[in-house]
This record gives sequence, C-alpha cells and structure tokens, in this order.
Amino acid sequence: MGESPDITENQTPPNVWLAELQAILQGAVGGFLFGIPLLYTVEVWSIGAATSSRWLLAVLLATLVGVGLLTQVEGFRQALSLNPLEVFLESLEAVAIGTVCAALALGLLCRITLATPLSEALGKVVFEAVPFSLGVALARSTLQGKGRREAGVDRSASRRTTVPRARQLTAPTLVNLRDALVDFDAALIGAVLIAFSIAPTEEVPLLASSLPPLWLLLIMAASLGLSYAIVFASGFTDRAERRQRGLLFSPLTETLVAYVVALVASMIMLVLFQQLTASDPWSEWLSDILVLGLPASIGGAAGRILI
Repeated sequence: MGESPDITENQTPPNVWLAELQAILQGAVGGFLFGIPLLYTVEVWSIGAATSSRWLLAVLLATLVGVGLLTQVEGFRQALSLNPLEVFLESLEAVAIGTVCAALALGLLCRITLATPLSEALGKVVFEAVPFSLGVALARSTLQGKGRREAGVDRSASRRTTVPRARQLTAPTLVNLRDALVDFDAALIGAVLIAFSIAPTEEVPLLASSLPPLWLLLIMAASLGLSYAIVFASGFTDRAERRQRGLLFSPLTETLVAYVVALVASMIMLVLFQQLTASDPWSEWLSDILVLGLPASIGGAAGRILI
C-alpha cells in the first residue's frame, strides 16, 4: 500500500493511428504543392489520354524508382530506417498517396468525370501522379515549419513573439500587427510563386469555362480546406503557437483572410497578363480568379508555414 505507482503506467501512449493519419496528410500536402502546377497543363492531359497501358506501367515504375531514391534520403514520415523492405513499402505508399491526390485534383477540375473512358482517365492520373508522388516524398524536408527547424534554439532569437491569448483578444499589440503583416507577406509571396507561372497560360480560362457555376463553390471549399490543412492540421507547424499569434487569432479567420489575399493576387496576375480585361463579363472574372485561386491559396499556405 505504501508503494508509489509506476509513473510510466500513467503516461498516455501515443496514438499510432493519429500519427499515421498525420503522416499521410503531410504527404498529401506536399503532393498538392508539387503537383498543382503540372495539373494546369493541357499537354499532360492529352498525352495521358493517348498513351498505351504498357507505357503507363513504365511511367509508374519509373515514378516508384524515383520516389524510392528520395525515400532513402528523406521520407514523408518523421523517422525511417534504411531497411530495403521498409524503403519499398514507404515508396509504394507515397506513390499511392500521390495517385489518389492526383485523381482527386483531376476530378475537382473536371478533367476526369464519370463519363471519361477508363483508359483516358488512367492515363491522365498516372502522368499527373508523377509530381504528386515526388511531392509526397519531399513533403517533410520541404515544408518543415520554421518553429520545428529552430528546435533547441533560443526562442527569443526568433522574429516571432508569442503573447498571451487573452492579451491579444483585449488589446492587440505591435507584436500582433507585425505577425499579421508577416503572415500577409508570406501568403502573398507563396501565392505568387506557385500561381505566377500558371496565370498567363490558356489552361485557366479553359478550365474556368468548362466548370458549372455551382462547381466553383466546390473549388472554393477545396481551396479553403487545403489551406487550413496545410497550416493547422498537417502538423508542419505548432498549432497552439499559431492559435496564440495567428493572423486574426483564429485558424478559421486566418484561413479566410489568407484566401482573400490569394484571390486578390490571382486577380492582379490575370490582369497583368491580360487574361482579364474590362470588357470581360463579371462571371468570367469570377470563374478565372477562383480557378487560379486554388494553386494560389496552396502556395499562400505553404508560405505561411515556412516563415
């Protein structure tokens, strides 16, 4: 009766399934970041639709080899031994995640539908899965947040400063304003870096004109959902810290404001490249901006976690 309870018995074991889900989510985030630019390429759509099944198998095998080489150096999980079997399984999982993400993205942009022939759909998915799969393998090394990279370093040396949440809600300080400006800048820079090469292409108006009006709501929902997942759900950054010093002190409001920044950046880029003019109807403006806003919002979210 006088014995003290074992401390280890009271410790909560780590949730294996939650850790696995977060690893998959991190891989998917990297896949979307790397795969989105090639997704807006009509040549890839046409090549995939006209490629034979044998060549598609060769592309998949080449993708698996490339992902395997990357996995030996940096997998999308926190730790991985170099056991050949584990490397193979990790690479196979990365290609599977990339393939699923590519299929979802093509479906979101209506490049594959229920009416699309199976051979054509498979061709598009396989070719688009190449950058998505590479992005999955490179997710952790590319998108590791600054807070994690500075582990073990004096936090006072960081340019970010966290203040009590109650103080933020009652009296925003210059620190809060500075953090908000940094978030704005990061969202804008990330949006431009990802979407700038897409804005002058013909794919944007082509996609916008082929999407039903109500489908644009799904594009908006996907943009907001991916942005939220990248910053707050993927585990690349400290969620508690971002809640304390976030753009507007709330993950939801920060995501919404960052999306507005991405849409404004998309509009400016489309105007600069003369993709939109004053004579175009407002519906064309709206659809083009929302279509380009998808990669812009992903880039903006990536920029915010890298600061």
